[in-house]
Amino acid sequence: MRVGFFMRYAALTFFMFCSSSIVFAASLEPIYLYDIRYAMRINANDTAQVKIAWDHCHAVAALQGLVNRDAPRLYLLAIDSQHQRGRCVDQYWLDYLQAQNNWQQNRPTQPIQNMEELIKTFRSHIQGVVVYDPKVASTSNVASTITGTESLLPVRYDTEPDSLYTKLVLNGPKLPVKMWLLKSDGSSLFTGEGMIPGTNRKSTGSAKCDAYLWMKQHYMDNGKCNGSFGAYYLDQYWIGRPRLAPLNHHCLTNHDYFIANKAFFFDLGVWADEVPVDDPQQTPGTDLETLKELLLSAYYHGGRDNMIHIGGFVPWAHKYTTHGAAGGTHDPVPSEWEYGRVISAYNGYMDADAIGYGAMANASFYMHFPLKEQYPQKWTSQVELMVKGYLTNDGKVDFKGRDFIIFYVGDYDCAAWLYQRMMDIWDDPNRGKVPMMWAIGPHLARRAPMAMHFIRTTATLDDYFVAADNGSGYCEPGMLQEPRGISGLPSGLDAWARHCKRDYSQWDLTVTGFIIYGNGPKLNQAGLDCYASFSPNGIVPSGGYAELLHGNMPVLRFDHDVMESNPADAARHVLQRIEFRRKHGHPPFHWFRNILKTPTWYGNVNDELKKQNPNVELLDAPTFFELYRIFLQNHTEFAKGKP
Repeated sequence: MRVGFFMRYAALTFFMFCSSSIVFAASLEPIYLYDIRYAMRINANDTAQVKIAWDHCHAVAALQGLVNRDAPRLYLLAIDSQHQRGRCVDQYWLDYLQAQNNWQQNRPTQPIQNMEELIKTFRSHIQGVVVYDPKVASTSNVASTITGTESLLPVRYDTEPDSLYTKLVLNGPKLPVKMWLLKSDGSSLFTGEGMIPGTNRKSTGSAKCDAYLWMKQHYMDNGKCNGSFGAYYLDQYWIGRPRLAPLNHHCLTNHDYFIANKAFFFDLGVWADEVPVDDPQQTPGTDLETLKELLLSAYYHGGRDNMIHIGGFVPWAHKYTTHGAAGGTHDPVPSEWEYGRVISAYNGYMDADAIGYGAMANASFYMHFPLKEQYPQKWTSQVELMVKGYLTNDGKVDFKGRDFIIFYVGDYDCAAWLYQRMMDIWDDPNRGKVPMMWAIGPHLARRAPMAMHFIRTTATLDDYFVAADNGSGYCEPGMLQEPRGISGLPSGLDAWARHCKRDYSQWDLTVTGFIIYGNGPKLNQAGLDCYASFSPNGIVPSGGYAELLHGNMPVLRFDHDVMESNPADAARHVLQRIEFRRKHGHPPFHWFRNILKTPTWYGNVNDELKKQNPNVELLDAPTFFELYRIFLQNHTEFAKGKP
């Protein structure tokens, strides 16, 4: 008995010692740091440099997704700020994470000098390579899909001496080729003729689309991919046209998170009536039909109950639109709306990394950041409103000739824009001097949780948060309603409500600051009921009734974007709209949208408004929406819906 006790005690002590040693060792494991900014500083007129930049960014981001899948290990320096004299955005966030009492404060960094050292350091995470075809651009995205499911490094076929294929496959570590997306002699596997290789399916007539349908059969239909994650990023077509947007807008550094989550990748047009510029021989609409097949497979393999988180955006500077050399017949914004309409029909929503600030790095590292269970905010009460002089003694709104305004502080519907701009917008020294309604999608906590935590824990009393378009992700909510166009699937409203309720609850959101009606239908009764279930204090749709009280949820229609840089001009715009709305019988509650404006700008606009019309008052979000609800409760002619 005594011997058994001591044996068990000795075993337990040894186990505890080993466990603590493992934890201690893990805490000392360095953050491996790789500076890939050399790939963003190339001569874009030099084809050889362009190819190297593409190959290195693709392989490094893919490797990062594999390495960081289970723990944060590899960190990149990739993106320099466009607003702070080239200050590195990634370094900014690493400094935050390593600050005293923060998540990574005790971990040293260990620089890795070159690609060869990087591969050697993480060789155990690489099962081999998937080689893709430079003649069929879509195979680069197929390779990213395979990377996530098979732990293979994506490498473009290129036998030039300085190519990654030569340095990693033919020479150097001689990584084994486990998957060919072309024939081993360099000729194309996908030709757009005959049968799609490896399937019993006739070719679509498009090598581009055949490759995606091959991917669908071998990686999506069998559940190897996680259907609740998709990634819409530019394929290697970029190599031939790198100067159409900032160099980092191939967005290869964005791949890591989606590879870590075994997403499916695609780059397809959404219009049925045009031939895309990157595939001029295809039958019009082949891209769209291919996309619909991918989305339907994703829906049945993870997206039916969870919604489908799709990173990326229409590559409007390169393809599918009328912009510049993009070769399309539809303008960029309608193309955005059509893309939203299509993916929403299958329960998809955008994490919309749009050109401008679309590049992001290290999301696979950040996704391990430990968030709080809840980040509470304070709403207001009628008693407080009465004390402040906004309500009369009988509980009605006391106007006294005043007009109330609210600014939608946007657009933060994608992680990349939040990631790049907080270092100059949130850190503006004038933040906290005027009320600001920050419209930030709660889904951004997936890829930028540290940024979400940072802003919520450093907010002032004048910083209040609502959801950006169109909730926890940018979708066309009307396409979730039955009857459901394009897909014919059952209603997605329950899935959307579950998805949003979870995220709104964590971030204590009760207002949806903007709902975009693009090419889809407006919210019907069921759609409004859906939003009322998670956004009870208000929604701001871009269409429909100008004013409405749906149950107890106030609805106020979008009015105007105010984007003038000069604060005096912006103030005049606001006042002109207020006068117009007053003349047309609208109540004195006015909403204006602004994109990527600083707190200094808002303060200056507010000062100009006071100069030009002291009866216009900028409110905080709880005061604005609660007063508006009380107004509607007391004015049924508006509450029932005014066109």
